[in-house]
Amino acid sequence: MTGKKVLIVDDEKLIVKGLRFSLEQEGMKVDCAYDGEEALEKARENHYDIILLYIMLPKLTGFEVCQQIREFSDVPVIMLTAKGDDMDKILGLEYGADDYITKPFNILEVKARIKAILRRVDPRKADAEAPKVIESGDLKLDCEGRRAYIQDKEIGLTAKEFEVLELLMLNPNKVYGRESLLKLVWGTDYPGDVRTVDVHIRRLREKIEANPSEPKYVHTKWGVGYYFFNA
Repeated sequence: MTGKKVLIVDDEKLIVKGLRFSLEQEGMKVDCAYDGEEALEKARENHYDIILLYIMLPKLTGFEVCQQIREFSDVPVIMLTAKGDDMDKILGLEYGADDYITKPFNILEVKARIKAILRRVDPRKADAEAPKVIESGDLKLDCEGRRAYIQDKEIGLTAKEFEVLELLMLNPNKVYGRESLLKLVWGTDYPGDVRTVDVHIRRLREKIEANPSEPKYVHTKWGVGYYFFNA
């Protein structure tokens, strides 16, 4: 994590102070914000490798901040919530978050989640035979640049949405169960459940499909899982 830049957003200054100290010990560069407007301003003005974002913020909620960040950036976002309510977790994913952690949390868990996400979003040393660009119909995926296009117009995907789509496109017509997708994209140590996959598939369809209810690309095989249709 050395040299990586993180933005911590929380109105509880003691929590921010503790997180900052711990992450700086890992060699990370840390910025802090204490309300939603300040967080959004910093996210616009700086490049961050990851953002830790509390939901219950003054001025703008974490949901609102995450939603607006997704309009201009695919930076990984981990939502921090004081509630164990599943709805908060699902809403966070709906608004574009990549992961979530419930307070009170163990700092070792926070570090582990950050490391896991950074490992997955760092440019991978692709195999010489692996395709750099995948195309199907109007959809094009730039695997090196981690960008997606519909009719040559870029669409904003989160890190996880991109990884799900890349996996499916690299293995067309292969059906992946929800548990399998969860392990392959989020990792075997991810504590969330398969609803995470369903939320990301739904968001992905909203972005790449002309009619999400009648998908052209990402299909459901009922009772089994999801697959990318390549005629």
